[in-house]
Amino acid sequence: MIKYNWYGWQIGTSTFGIFDTFETEEGRKAHLAGKIAEALMVNAGTLLSKDPVIEFVDLLAVK
Repeated sequence: MIKYNWYGWQIGTSTFGIFDTFETEEGRKAHLAGKIAEALMVNAGTLLSKDPVIEFVDLLAVK
């Protein structure tokens, strides 16, 4: 099982995002290749006003 934390955020009235954190790089890759990501991409045109942008960041600190 992949261990991760999921965060949803909003900036303004119509800008939203999702931020996931994973214990390992392998977990992150498996999540992006999994069923949730697949379902989002298949339905992105219906659910979102434009294509999603996926960016990778490295967390420098966690408290």
